[in-house]
Amino acid sequence: MSRKQYISHELIVMSFGVLTVVNAVDVKWATRVQDVFTVAKLLALVLIIITGFVQLGRGKYEHFLSPFENTNADVGSIALAFYQGLFAYNGWNYLNYVIEELQDPYKNLPRASWISISIVTSVYVLTNIAYFTTVSPAEMLASSAVAVTFAERLYGMFWWIMPIFVALSTFGGVNGILFTTARLFFAGSREGHMPEVLSYVQVHRMTPAPAVIFMGMTSLIYLCSTDMYALINYVAFVNWLAVGLAVGALLYFRYTRPDMKRPIKVGLVWPIIYCAFSVFLVIVPLYASPFETGMGCLIIATGIPIYFIFVKWQKKPVAFLRFMNKVNRGIQKALLVVPEENKTQ
Repeated sequence: MSRKQYISHELIVMSFGVLTVVNAVDVKWATRVQDVFTVAKLLALVLIIITGFVQLGRGKYEHFLSPFENTNADVGSIALAFYQGLFAYNGWNYLNYVIEELQDPYKNLPRASWISISIVTSVYVLTNIAYFTTVSPAEMLASSAVAVTFAERLYGMFWWIMPIFVALSTFGGVNGILFTTARLFFAGSREGHMPEVLSYVQVHRMTPAPAVIFMGMTSLIYLCSTDMYALINYVAFVNWLAVGLAVGALLYFRYTRPDMKRPIKVGLVWPIIYCAFSVFLVIVPLYASPFETGMGCLIIATGIPIYFIFVKWQKKPVAFLRFMNKVNRGIQKALLVVPEENKTQ
């Protein structure tokens, strides 16, 4: 590992540590951090978009004349390209993980989904148009941070503001993932699919501290790889397989239980299109990129022991239960966490 990679890994570990503490200590702190860094990200994108319009006004549109030149039309490459491109939109489904903390979810969940997806899509498309006024497709592929390359060419001595904005955006993205995905572990534990202690909450702060800390620690495993694009392919395969199956289950229940009460309901055409697209993004990469998809399958397989231990295995030996109780008590004392109160009482 080079010195540069070592320093970057240290910064990543420090960032995860700080954000894990923030999310474990206070929900308000976490949401305020998210608000601040989201605003910083939007400011950077608005600056890029305005600069792009100025460039278009100057006649800088040569990179739009042959946008598909030297394009690889192979179906497998297109599927992997979707993995890379759609990763920028990853997070659209995270609101479902925190639905218990959402006020009036039947009304606000659909509203938040449509508003956020519309804003993000518009801003990202305009941002990429701005990039192409200055950066060629080949240069964009070669750049490790397109926003920084864009700033270096247009902002002169003030180019350094863009790396800061990129860092703030990344910091905010990690905070959002910690905040939402920890709730997924929390809910899974509450249903008996993961260790019981992950469903405990901090007695003073009322935060799912064990789930947040578990999420922060497991995220550091990905530091074992330095290839960001390979990681995206690993995770994207798992993500599209899981979400595709979930949407497929929605279609199944719409067919088998048509009279079930559904406070939130969409037209069938959308889940059908989504399922078809998910099948494409799961099946094609199996042939085009077997190693990455194989790694994705291994990631899924890591959940098999967890399933058999905590769900399938009902008659656990007394020694195992005694050990788990000791672990739970130790974590309870260390973090001051307790089981969540039963809302039906």
